[in-house]
Amino acid sequence: MSNLMETLGGGGGRRQEYEDFVQRFDRGAPWEGIEDDEAKSRYEEVSSQISDDDYELSAREAFERLDPQQRKEMAQMLRQQGRQRQVDLGEFDRDDDERMADPQQLARMTRHVRKQQPGGLGALLGGGGGGGGAGGMLGNPLAKAALGGIAAMAAKRMMR
Repeated sequence: MSNLMETLGGGGGRRQEYEDFVQRFDRGAPWEGIEDDEAKSRYEEVSSQISDDDYELSAREAFERLDPQQRKEMAQMLRQQGRQRQVDLGEFDRDDDERMADPQQLARMTRHVRKQQPGGLGALLGGGGGGGGAGGMLGNPLAKAALGGIAAMAAKRMMR
């Protein structure tokens, strides 16, 4: 588990890769400068290494970069994908988009998805869990912003 954390906490090539990734995420809109496959692969690598609390905190920080309407659209997309895949969304299965305009509520929803869906948000938005093309919802800039953003915020925390 601490392998990636040790790598990012230290130095070397992998740390440079992640520093570059975080810098690209921080510039401009959160979906610019990051390829679909990179967002998904960084998300899968980082999200498997962090606690639920760090995951939720990273998600909240990523969602703060979106405006309230984009957060509502993100919640709608998660509900739609979750329902299609029979993911138990619990309290988040209601169409109360005003609540989801809050980055903390959306972060809680993604934490819930992470616990319910094997592969978490990556599987729900990125299409399946594993090889092949990005597929899934990654063509949607918000999906890429969510996956890339959670990975970038978590990696930033690991590098401190």
